[in-house]
Amino acid sequence: METSRINDPRTPPGAPAAGCDVVTVPARQGLEAVDILRRGPGDAVGSVLHDDGGDTLGFLVPPGTAAAWDLPGSTCTETDGRGATLAPEPPVAGSDWLLPPGEADLATDPAVLREALGEAARMIKAADSCR
Repeated sequence: METSRINDPRTPPGAPAAGCDVVTVPARQGLEAVDILRRGPGDAVGSVLHDDGGDTLGFLVPPGTAAAWDLPGSTCTETDGRGATLAPEPPVAGSDWLLPPGEADLATDPAVLREALGEAARMIKAADSCR
């Protein structure tokens, strides 16, 4: 599995802004995590992007999350507040909102997201082992 933290000044100006970092995960794990978070108490899941190819989901998380993110199989990108403000249009070319701003809190709590992604990975592993 791969873990990475990205703080790249070449991040495109259309990257999510408004002080959010972005945790990117494979779509299957991300969709499971969204389901887990939505079943939890309160509004546990924030805004979520998906790519046009349907391969990944991006969870908006509070700024500074990238500095300590180390979950295998995911990437956390630090945006440093660059880019367009979050609006109904997705901030990244080739993406769309799964959960747009306004329908969810802006950012997902990183500790809650980490737990949901771990549970999702275990569920997927268990399902795949039954085949």
